[in-house]
Amino acid sequence: MEDKVFWCKNCVVMSTRPRVTFNKLGLCSACQWVEDKKKIDWDERQKKLDELLNEQNSNKFFQCITAVSGGKDGSYVSYNLKNKKKVNPLAVTIRPPLEQEIGKKNIINFVRSGYQHIHVTPDENAMQKLNKLGFTELGHPYYGWLISIHTAVMRIAFEFNIKLIFYSEDGDVEYGGDAKNKYNGIYDIDYQISNYIEGDYKKIMKLANLDNESAYWFTYPDFDEIKKRGIKLTHWSYYENWDPYRNYEIAKKFCGLEQNKTFNEGTYTNFGQTDQKLYFLHVYLMYLKYGFGRATMDAGIDIRRGALSRDQAVQLVKMYDNNPPEQYYDEYCDYYKMKKSDFIDVLDKFANKKLFEKKNRWVPKFEIN
Repeated sequence: MEDKVFWCKNCVVMSTRPRVTFNKLGLCSACQWVEDKKKIDWDERQKKLDELLNEQNSNKFFQCITAVSGGKDGSYVSYNLKNKKKVNPLAVTIRPPLEQEIGKKNIINFVRSGYQHIHVTPDENAMQKLNKLGFTELGHPYYGWLISIHTAVMRIAFEFNIKLIFYSEDGDVEYGGDAKNKYNGIYDIDYQISNYIEGDYKKIMKLANLDNESAYWFTYPDFDEIKKRGIKLTHWSYYENWDPYRNYEIAKKFCGLEQNKTFNEGTYTNFGQTDQKLYFLHVYLMYLKYGFGRATMDAGIDIRRGALSRDQAVQLVKMYDNNPPEQYYDEYCDYYKMKKSDFIDVLDKFANKKLFEKKNRWVPKFEIN
């Protein structure tokens, strides 16, 4: 990590973001990608998508899987596959810990809007153990759930002999990380583990020491068998210019998506990541580790789509990023089976001392500019 932090000249992506790069003009990889996308032949990419879907016609029931949470992005992808591409996706949801009521309602609304759906509930004790290890060892409070949205979806693909899995967007490419796959439509499990499960999968699974039955939804099928079957992983964002706000509008109109009545924790928006309460802790830990939080991510997206000026975004980041979800601390401690003092110790452990100092609570040494 560089001693001196800085921000993108166009948006508010911070130099501490994992895997981010900047060009000579001071533009982050996300803003560079916005310009790159203007040169892409999206009609050609749609043809590639059609070819990929045509390869799945041998499965007479489901041509693909979509990973959904009831939120805007998975709903949008499923809607397009079913209504525009005229294929039958099997929507798969992995039940998260500490569900929010609006999240439960949105997944029901999505299913009732016309989708066949599987709701997977992994062993809750195993989920809790993995989540706690993720929290204490990695500063990643829902690590078990993060694992399962990849491993369990692959298990479903095996069981139903489905050879194509859609995730929504490549977060690294779209939001300012590793852009190596921006011109690759298909990616592999190695990329999934290194970029989405953050490379610590084997370490945490070893520490958890789960029996085979409890570990089922948290482990991949045999890697050689995955390759042999020809199962392909892809992102919808490869085939279409990705726009989270457009996705929200479509999901709201056609899939029954409801937003919160007030702003979401740690930001100024009310329609994203409404499925679980541990997400609030996740983005606060992200802030403590790297110096940017949920408002920074939302503001960067809004700048790049032309809905905010950079000055407006800076003010929103100052208002919302440093927002610990203290009202949920007791609930988190109850879930992790931890004393409050031990819980606070974990937060302190992951606070980046180069970026923060503690004055009753962690306060930044830096100021966004």
